[in-house]
Amino acid sequence: MKWTEKYKKAITFSYDDGITQDIRLVELMNKYGIKCTFNINSEKMGMPSTLDREGNTLSFYRLTAYDVKKVYEGHEIASHTLLHKRLTEMTDEGVIEAVEKDRLTLSELVGYEVVGFAYPCGGVNHDDRVAGIIKEHTGVKYARTNKKTDSMQLQHDLYKFLPNVSHVMQGDRLDVLTERLINYNGDEPQILYIYGHSFELDFDNKYWAKLEEYFKFISGRKDIFFGTNKEVLL
Repeated sequence: MKWTEKYKKAITFSYDDGITQDIRLVELMNKYGIKCTFNINSEKMGMPSTLDREGNTLSFYRLTAYDVKKVYEGHEIASHTLLHKRLTEMTDEGVIEAVEKDRLTLSELVGYEVVGFAYPCGGVNHDDRVAGIIKEHTGVKYARTNKKTDSMQLQHDLYKFLPNVSHVMQGDRLDVLTERLINYNGDEPQILYIYGHSFELDFDNKYWAKLEEYFKFISGRKDIFFGTNKEVLL
């Protein structure tokens, strides 16, 4: 049964890169009954690194293959390309390999068919050519961009899917859209799609606390469906 047969409102989350901060994030989500999709680069699993952001050096250690299967149990794994390279700069054959090989590797790892995808890299990370290749030559059934929209209506083009807001890093926008969803009384189904990277929560400890407050605020609402991207979009 599709969620729209019972609900008119849904909230879904999507986090990229498969990093160790996701362990804490998943624990919070499980505590409040939140579902999420995690987008993984299979050839980067287990790689250690750091990021310099906002004057801070942040851990950017990617989970191992063993941890990926264990940590994300009950949530959804989706593709994020093999090596997190910009698809718009690749040949058609390169796009297919980067997406489909990653998808198949992850499917074998987690024991179910991976059908979701999130375009990697900031800026212009997709175009019509790349979206068409993914649709026609891979097993991907939906692909999330990083181009945001205020609309929460169902979208027809799932290969250039537009999210709504980047979690707590856009707190005011998140609050406005959430309030609009909660107060919605119309007949057309609405989806609030929230995405981000869990390392961003390490910018300041208040972000972790703020996100937990948000989970607590939205959880338990009987008129909202909380699902993975696959459960909500397909």
